[in-house]
Amino acid sequence: MLDATTRSGGTATAPPPAAATELALAAPVTVGLAARCSRVLLSPWSRLSLLVALLVAAGSTVLLLEPQRLLADGWPPELGGAAAALVYAVAYGLCAVAFVPRPLLNLAAGALFGSQLGLGAALAGTVLGAGIAFTLGRVLGQSALRPLLRGRLLQGADGQLSRHGFRSMLAIRLFPGVPFAAANYCAAVSRMGYLPFLLATALGSIPNTAAYVVAGARASTPTSPAFLIAMAAIAVPALVGAAVAWRKRHHLRGR
Repeated sequence: MLDATTRSGGTATAPPPAAATELALAAPVTVGLAARCSRVLLSPWSRLSLLVALLVAAGSTVLLLEPQRLLADGWPPELGGAAAALVYAVAYGLCAVAFVPRPLLNLAAGALFGSQLGLGAALAGTVLGAGIAFTLGRVLGQSALRPLLRGRLLQGADGQLSRHGFRSMLAIRLFPGVPFAAANYCAAVSRMGYLPFLLATALGSIPNTAAYVVAGARASTPTSPAFLIAMAAIAVPALVGAAVAWRKRHHLRGR
């Protein structure tokens, strides 16, 4: 018996049953492979690996570019005033994410822009760098690292940051001792909120940042009262922070 296409004079023929079966079986296999690849790429450990790769690349870039040369060579002459401070704040934030020490960046801000403009640029860069690091840690690292928070010390620190985020981060920023990058990523792994983290960073970073900026601005006159006061403002909080951390370690272990 002729099929409908043959009877109407057409030339098309129906696909063989075997080919149709192969197409029907290939579609689920392709979809399943795509789903598995997607799960692997979006898994917590894949995202953590991406975070590590980004940080290694950022650190390597900083080593190659040597931003500390700004202290010796100065700021490009075509940039000046508020525009230069804004550019420096963005560069500061990116360098802070790449593990460039903040004291060096703060000293450079004071040496390049003076006390007032340098302080504004340094604080803006601090908040920007902290926000970028917190976002990267929260999106790429939290889901993989939270199951590893075992032991009394780690669980105590995580509980303190999660339940008392603002005041804990404020204390960390006010009393230096915890490295800037480490504090950012530890806060990201905890359940601390984004807004309390940024507010505590902005407020808590003012005294220490101001001391370094003033020291950088008055570095040419190391015997001036402003420089000596700035150095004292750097040393005293560091000693107080070390003493507080020494006492708090028993509290964290007990929890």
